[in-house]
Amino acid sequence: MKSRGLTVLLGAILAGLLMWQVTQADVPYVVLGAGPTYDTLGKDDKGAPVIEVTGKDTSTSAGQLRMVTVGVQSETDIFSVIKAWWSGEQAVVPRELIYPPGQTQEQVEETNKQDFAASQSSAETVALKELGYPIRATVKEVAADGAAVGKLAVGDIVTTVDGTPVDSTEKLVELIRAKPVGATLKIGRERDGKAEIVEITTKAGEDGTPRVGVSAENKQPHPFELKIHLDDVGGPSAGLMFALGIIDKLTPADLTGGKIIAGTGTIDDNGTVGPIGGIAQKLVGAKDADAAYFLTPAANCDEAKANAVDGLTLVKVGTLDEGLDALTAIREGKPLPKC
Repeated sequence: MKSRGLTVLLGAILAGLLMWQVTQADVPYVVLGAGPTYDTLGKDDKGAPVIEVTGKDTSTSAGQLRMVTVGVQSETDIFSVIKAWWSGEQAVVPRELIYPPGQTQEQVEETNKQDFAASQSSAETVALKELGYPIRATVKEVAADGAAVGKLAVGDIVTTVDGTPVDSTEKLVELIRAKPVGATLKIGRERDGKAEIVEITTKAGEDGTPRVGVSAENKQPHPFELKIHLDDVGGPSAGLMFALGIIDKLTPADLTGGKIIAGTGTIDDNGTVGPIGGIAQKLVGAKDADAAYFLTPAANCDEAKANAVDGLTLVKVGTLDEGLDALTAIREGKPLPKC
């Protein structure tokens, strides 16, 4: 009996050691869950306004416009993965989907920070356009041997090409390249507040495309300063909610109607709302923040419906204007474009 008892004891110890080794073994998965949410009309964890405006009066809102995030549990073991698999609020994905081979975790996080900064820039651009501050294609350099010498100067604003409005440097390039090399273009410019038309005959660039011999940059003059305070967030998916937050703060009306409204979606300089990842976890985060409505990128609607959370109305949004229309419908109790 003593021998048998010793065998059982040793077996238990070995089993315990094996179990401990299993729990310590690395697994090639990460766990995704609901991350923190932030009211773009409120303050960050340090007490600073998430959207800070200097040089212009801002309005306050009774409700909230909450951006949502996904939390990534990068250090996992077999038990945490199994637990997440059984959870209705977490997801288990291959580690390489979040941290691609050949990139360190630090490199991925740095990329996410850059994407976040880009989303802020696009949100500011499109919000200010909505508020009546257009993008101006502004000349920043004139080539000494270029076609525009004597016609355009640093600081000139290019307004038209052959009568077509120019609303960005990208549009300027498109219009110049729409005509063959040697074409004479009628370029509208503004200089010191005076509008004029000058004629410029294009020359071939090194790649053979038509050029006028200037480089330009997008500028969007406005008599105040905008700054977004959120240092520990990454990725591009907050663009829509930042744009809506900027517009809300810079207009007298309370766009929220006193409601807690969450949402997500990338946004570009034209106001197009793009799809994002982690929609299921973001819905959980929105519900945990007591949101009643969730502004959902149109491309994510099917996935959102498949992971719907009770009490959270999914509102389909494909552009900034549609987002603003959705907020109006929420305030006024009108039918919503649901997913």
